[in-house]
Amino acid sequence: MTGRRDADPGMPDGGALLSVGLHGATPHDTIVALAPRLEQLGFHALWLNDVPGGDSLAGLRVAADVTSRLRLGSGVIPLDRRPASGLDVSALPADRLTLGIGAGRGGHPLSRVRDAIDDLSSRTTARIYVGALGPKMRRLGAEKADGVLLNWLPPAEAEQAMADLHRDAHDRTVSGAIYVRTIVDAGALPTLKSEASTYESFPSYAANFARLGVTAMQATIRGREDLAPYLRAVDEVVLRAITPDATRAQLEDFVETVARWRGQLA
Repeated sequence: MTGRRDADPGMPDGGALLSVGLHGATPHDTIVALAPRLEQLGFHALWLNDVPGGDSLAGLRVAADVTSRLRLGSGVIPLDRRPASGLDVSALPADRLTLGIGAGRGGHPLSRVRDAIDDLSSRTTARIYVGALGPKMRRLGAEKADGVLLNWLPPAEAEQAMADLHRDAHDRTVSGAIYVRTIVDAGALPTLKSEASTYESFPSYAANFARLGVTAMQATIRGREDLAPYLRAVDEVVLRAITPDATRAQLEDFVETVARWRGQLA
């Protein structure tokens, strides 16, 4: 894969790229409203996670139609539910697309992801990121993919994961992004706590939190001061928008607020 794709343009010195992530079931009319604004404000990418009832690729196609520069990312498509062979990426602009894929549930996760990277690489020049919770999957991403998408890590642990990624990549150019659940007002705190509690109930995440000695809430952003260490730790920070009710108005306020944060931290 090395040499097939160029590194992402626009990486600023001394700071990470800043992107916004939305729930995969976000209504398409809301995406149509938000995506051009993200582009106007200079955000790097719009990421959509892939959930039952929320097709990330369909949402990204909608965003592609109303933007020209904004990168588009899926974070991440679980391969147990949506095998790589069934993913249609032909209608998406490959030069702006980052395909985030994850093993999902079931046995042989490493071979499932490895085979998916090979399949997708044969059909698209889009960048391929691996959703990597543990060191073995991160190593696979370093060796075979264009990058990894980290999740539910505090800044120090994310920085260590990046050091491991660069070590395992050897002479390959590999990027690291992180999904961070983020709120911009106290009214969204109950929703954030609920999501953190949900992830702590999943065995794989619970084991990872225990191994690292952290809680899920320690891996969230609740104000501008929480953003700065993430920007120093990785190549791209994806602020996964958490609002009280996920209305368009609340998401628009989220986007405007985090744009001001980045300006104040520059």
